[in-house]
Order: sequence, then structure tokens, then C-alpha cells
Amino acid sequence: MTEPAPLNVLFLCTHNSARSILAEALLNHLGHHRFQAYSAGSSPRPNQQPHPLALEALAKAGVPTDGLRSKSWDEFGRPGAPHMDLVITVCDNAAGETCPFWPGQPATAHWGYADPSEAKGAPDQQREAFAHTLLAIRRRLELLVNLPLAGVNRLALQQTARELAGR
Repeated sequence: MTEPAPLNVLFLCTHNSARSILAEALLNHLGHHRFQAYSAGSSPRPNQQPHPLALEALAKAGVPTDGLRSKSWDEFGRPGAPHMDLVITVCDNAAGETCPFWPGQPATAHWGYADPSEAKGAPDQQREAFAHTLLAIRRRLELLVNLPLAGVNRLALQQTARELAGR
């Protein structure tokens, strides 16, 4: 019996440098090939790169960071882009923006997290903000990856992802 294709999940944030990058890397790490995660931003800055403290937090947690890069959400609306099953905004700014049309009308949800890149204070306090955000994302993703997803339709996936926002 062949395994079902993984569910494609796109995490959106404004600049695609911290929260969405953390979520992409973590879901790909935890997803056991049942999920394929991507991330993008509504308006990444020119030459935007993943935040160094995001990459550091992931590495410290044992999560691979190879291939992570900041990109525009336009990349996922082009012909040949992967079909998304679920689109999750992880910052309030992106949640309030008009998203592009996603082919196939994927399920959507909003999981808001404070922006760790805006943390003030000493470098250790900034690192703690990234570690805290990574832990918050991990809690939701662990619940998501452990759901029985066989035969889940778009509405059920959307409802589940939205329920996880309250955790």
C-alpha cells in the first residue's frame, strides 16, 4: 500500500524572516513525511534573509535549517507551484492582508505569535524571545502532526487548524 501524499502547509508572515521560518522548519522536522511545509512573506524586504536568531534557535533545538530562505508569497501563486492544503498566517499583519488567490482553495487558519525579532534587551533576552516563540509553535504543531489525517477533507482540516489557534 502506498503512503498518501503529504499535506502541503504554507506559513505566512510579513517579512518571512522569523515566525514563518520557524514554523516551516519545525513542521518539516516533526511532520514524519505526512506534511511538507513552506513559508513566505507578504512583503519581504529586498535581500531578506532568515533572522540569524531564528536559525540559531532552530539549530539549538536540533531542527535542520538547510535550504531555509525568505521569499515572497507570490512564489506560491505561480504556475508549477506546489498545491497548498493548508495556509496558516502566523502574524497579525499578514492575517489582515488580502492574500493572493491560492489554487484549490486551501484550508486557512491564523495562529498569532508575537514577533521575536522585535524583542528588546540584551542578546540573551532576544534569544529567549526566539526560543519562547519556537516552543509556542512546537506545541501547536505537535498536536497537528499527531492528528489522524487519513481522509480528512478541507473543511475538517480548516476547523482543526483553527481550533489549534486557541491552544
